[in-house]
Amino acid sequence: MSTSAAQVMEERIRRMTPVAAPPEQRAEVAELSRVLEKIAHPPKAKAPKCKLVGPNGEALTIPESVFYVLQRVAEVMARGDAITVVPVGKEVTTQQAADLLNVSRQYLVRLLDEGRIPYRKTGKHRRLRIEDVLTFKEQRDRDRRAGLRNLSQMTQDFGGYEAMQNSAASDGPGERHRTLG
Repeated sequence: MSTSAAQVMEERIRRMTPVAAPPEQRAEVAELSRVLEKIAHPPKAKAPKCKLVGPNGEALTIPESVFYVLQRVAEVMARGDAITVVPVGKEVTTQQAADLLNVSRQYLVRLLDEGRIPYRKTGKHRRLRIEDVLTFKEQRDRDRRAGLRNLSQMTQDFGGYEAMQNSAASDGPGERHRTLG
């Protein structure tokens, strides 16, 4: 990676913008993830002792907590997903919060106006605590999973897929499928 590309990526990380591995680095990230996974879960339950070696050969032991964060980052990026590093206790802008929630800024502002996520104002700008944004995200994700479970259960209770398949099988050639309801 060129120096300017590295500077752009570093700036994105500092601004808490999601970062993904560039296509030309994906194979290296996947290999790093595989190696870190083996180190993190050795056959014997012994904590990993890894070192970071600098360009001039200087070596520094990586603390266990940092190692596991690095292992998780490599795992996520190896899947092709982007990652954002956000310090706990940090306040974020509405755009940063919207990016973390994968929603538009306008939708986020509506959530704020409805009182669904706490915030404070600094002049004309709104600031959100990262913990509040992540708590909202976790609850939203739980609600979505519960809704999907309920929908799946309703489909089973009403014989949804089987009934639709039977209906489709009884249709003659060229006939459109009927919907349940």
